[in-house]
Amino acid sequence: MNVFWCKSCLNMSTRPRIEFSADGVCNACQWATQKRDMDWSTRKVELASLLTWAKEKSHSYDCVVPVSGGKDGSYVAHQLKHKYNMNPLCVTVRPPLSLKVGESNLNNFIDSGYTHVQLSPASDIMQRLNQVGFIEGGYPYHGWMMAMKAAVIRFAFKMKIPLIFYGEDGEIEYGGSTETKNNATYSVEYAKRIYFQGSFDSILSIVKKEFVNRLADFEMWEFPSDNELKLRDIKIAHWSYFEPWDPYRNYIVAKDRCGLAENDTTNEGTFTNFAQNDQALAALHYYLMYLKYGFGRATQDAGIEIRRGAMTREQAINLVELFDGQYPTEHIESYLNYFGLSKEEFDTVISTFANRELFIKNNEGSWQPKFRIGETFDI
Repeated sequence: MNVFWCKSCLNMSTRPRIEFSADGVCNACQWATQKRDMDWSTRKVELASLLTWAKEKSHSYDCVVPVSGGKDGSYVAHQLKHKYNMNPLCVTVRPPLSLKVGESNLNNFIDSGYTHVQLSPASDIMQRLNQVGFIEGGYPYHGWMMAMKAAVIRFAFKMKIPLIFYGEDGEIEYGGSTETKNNATYSVEYAKRIYFQGSFDSILSIVKKEFVNRLADFEMWEFPSDNELKLRDIKIAHWSYFEPWDPYRNYIVAKDRCGLAENDTTNEGTFTNFAQNDQALAALHYYLMYLKYGFGRATQDAGIEIRRGAMTREQAINLVELFDGQYPTEHIESYLNYFGLSKEEFDTVISTFANRELFIKNNEGSWQPKFRIGETFDI
């Protein structure tokens, strides 16, 4: 089997669900080209119809927008409120191991004029879901990501708010499944199957057995069924379906209009400092992604820059070689305390997810790639 890289960006063939053209260009880069050339007027008509429908259905708030205080949710909320005259209710699921810059950004966003609700699922259950996600699947904030989907949708369901807008469809924008490419909305079934790769119910089941006397506390991790959503007539959409998605533009708008501040230094494992600054587990998540698939946060950020024309592939290779795969040392003590592990136990868990076909452990105990970025590699 050959491991190879996109001829345009640095997406690897190991990325789950990714597709490549006959000439070796990934579907994220194909979509980036299509976005520049396509007529968006039809989708703008779809958006106008969807927003009119939501206004007619709503009793108070027209839509729910999940936000963290970061660039993307802030941008979506700003567009809905100021360009489309909607009345969004912004919702945050309290993250584990939150960071000061993230807390400040969320407060700045709220203070810039948005109605906001914070959902705080039971922290001990959240911690256990994250522990099981980390140990069993190498997903250190699995429980939080589950709540980011389930709790937000459950909240809209209870509040009878008809429309939920998440930011980008990462499968389309960054490389993955294309089944929602031409669909304005998506289902709970799709979210569980694609975003959680089939592990949503299994990890939830493990932890429920440990909290059998507190099953009511799991409501924030329980999706309404697609049938329930259909009966209540609630729709879930990605904003990126309706206009060309540009993370850097989102950053500029969030900075200028919503008080977004960057990290003081580059974020661990990448060369950027303005994204995903809300909680500490992101660096660990991206390091595990690197060990599983051979690409990390710098590769993903570089792909975004290449596709928007701000970086050449050669420049990206240099940056990825410099930043990708950095062991997450900055918050290591927080990780050990949160997961209840010694450093040796923590590293053992990490090692179980290292792809031995792509990496080898050196004499110092660090995982080193067997491949060179951009050069076809046989496994």
